Amino acid sequence: MSVRRRDALAGRAAIVGVGATEFSKDSGRSELRLAVEAVRAALEDAGLTPGDVDGMVTFTMDTSPEITVAQACGMGELSFFSRVHYGGGAACATVQQAALAVATGVAEVVVCYRAFNERSGRRFGSGVRHREPSAEGAALGWSLPFGLLTPASWVAMTAQRYLHTYGLTPEAFGHVAVMDRKYAATNPAAYFHGRPITLADHAASRWIVEPLRLLDCCQETDGGQALVVTSVERARDLPHPPAVIAAAAQGAGRGQEQMTSFYRDDLTGLPEMAVVARQLWRTAGLGPGEIDVGILYDHFTPFVLMQLEEFGFCGKGEAADFVAEERLPLNTHGGQLGEAYLHGMNGIAEGVRQVRGTSVNQIPGAGRVLVTAGTGVPTSGLVLAAEG
Repeated sequence: MSVRRRDALAGRAAIVGVGATEFSKDSGRSELRLAVEAVRAALEDAGLTPGDVDGMVTFTMDTSPEITVAQACGMGELSFFSRVHYGGGAACATVQQAALAVATGVAEVVVCYRAFNERSGRRFGSGVRHREPSAEGAALGWSLPFGLLTPASWVAMTAQRYLHTYGLTPEAFGHVAVMDRKYAATNPAAYFHGRPITLADHAASRWIVEPLRLLDCCQETDGGQALVVTSVERARDLPHPPAVIAAAAQGAGRGQEQMTSFYRDDLTGLPEMAVVARQLWRTAGLGPGEIDVGILYDHFTPFVLMQLEEFGFCGKGEAADFVAEERLPLNTHGGQLGEAYLHGMNGIAEGVRQVRGTSVNQIPGAGRVLVTAGTGVPTSGLVLAAEG
């Protein structure tokens, strides 16, 4: 059933602090330490102390429990702690849960965080090696025996159909890679700082799973990212202009699976993101033409194109031209392809910086920013806005 309601969350909470570790390939420290460093940095940025925090939100797959991070940071009592499922799809949903807690008075200051050693520790791109019995594991039994072992192979199935349906070549995906690396090249925090690429570089990169090349796939990163959420009223007394949460949403489509939803009538779109789009536009009272910057989840380039189409920025099959013509600034931090792969949390931080006016690749007048999280899975999104 389509979501038809407008929720009451709009404008009730704001992101007031962002903090991160460096983004590396070998952090040399535990995931707990990365989480603590990111949380402390976010609180310092917000002008708050650990004692001000009474809520914590993270991902189900994070290895650092909320109460352990709270203890290590020197926080006191917690009145709210929560986790969100589905990998990258959880990113914007952590902020949604924090905003819900703040808006209902369950908590006053909530920290959202994600930290992992995804390069030097468990590498998500290495595929499924062992899985405890579960319903999701059983679903993977329909694809793993046939060689679809990694996220890249799962996305490649959909990407191939997209190219076939719209008469495109893999160069369509190259525009996304080039755009991300252009912004990463001027972002000192990005792993690929100073290293832009061209369409020719994209076309020359090795195949991973056709039609995906190496430069279509996100990085593997060690690092941590944290965000601080509180009420808009309290935000006014803090050091930075608040990034008001104008809308927040989660979405799962009909027939949804975790990146292997191959049994839908149409494989060329992302129905779960359409669910999110309808909620965001309705709650924020905005449309695609009123967005100044898009921070779109880019674990793989094809899904950036499909997101643009689901959100109504362009017609079906037209997103490659939309990106090539730079009709909307996208992933101004360099994205997960260029800056770092932090399950989308670093993208939310960039959305905050754009609203504040402090991004290294600042877009003039960026008062409304769309941020999305993990596509191909049950997913989430935000619209962040300057106050007033």
